[in-house]
Amino acid sequence: RIALILILTLFAMKGLVLLIDHLFSRLFCKRKDDTELVKRTDTLKSVIKNFLKITIVVVSVMMILDQLGVDIGPILAAAGVVGIAVGFGAQQLVRDLINGFFILLDDQIRVGDVVNIADRGGLVENVSLRMTTIRDFAGSVHYIRNGEINVVTNMTKDYSRYVFDIGVAYRENVDHVISVVKQVDESMRADEVFRNDILEPIEILGLDKFADSAIVIKARIKTKPIRQWAVGREFNRRLKMKFDEV
Repeated sequence: RIALILILTLFAMKGLVLLIDHLFSRLFCKRKDDTELVKRTDTLKSVIKNFLKITIVVVSVMMILDQLGVDIGPILAAAGVVGIAVGFGAQQLVRDLINGFFILLDDQIRVGDVVNIADRGGLVENVSLRMTTIRDFAGSVHYIRNGEINVVTNMTKDYSRYVFDIGVAYRENVDHVISVVKQVDESMRADEVFRNDILEPIEILGLDKFADSAIVIKARIKTKPIRQWAVGREFNRRLKMKFDEV
């Protein structure tokens, strides 16, 4: 019977994974092109799988103990008492779990987002009820307890923006510089490689400030999530080439 329980447990966990994958694919199959929905789906799917796997393992252990002749009634009662004691002694853990629940409920962080949390920034690789894992630009992985997250800065939710501070010499004509910037924007939006990443024409806010050796023109461009840096670097390269021409 114990062997049967173990076999059924393995089948249940495997079937659970397949069932969840199938349900999520059926529910969201018509919107696979929605990047934001895919991120949220993957995050929720991972959390649900882990929670149900733990539940199956706990139930299986209880059934095996029952087959061994162990009275699980006192164990369950003791587990309740221990749970209360742990609740008082592990307030940080409870705080992590509650905060993680609301982070997922509010859709603040998804796997694949680029965020700044707890003085760390990077790509979100995993989100659970207790902990969020991010990898920074240098490849370092940061494990952050959800209870330590007070402010979430999500740079890739729904859309992203790249902000330009374009410094030019005082002798340059501001209107002419703005015209050149618009020309570069038009060429970028006509380029097959970048036109799908740029959601709107560039927004030029105008002359922003007078620096020590240059005047600064501020602009911003709206892109698809996480594509702002690639678009921004290419825009800067083309803008420099255009300035060299004129």
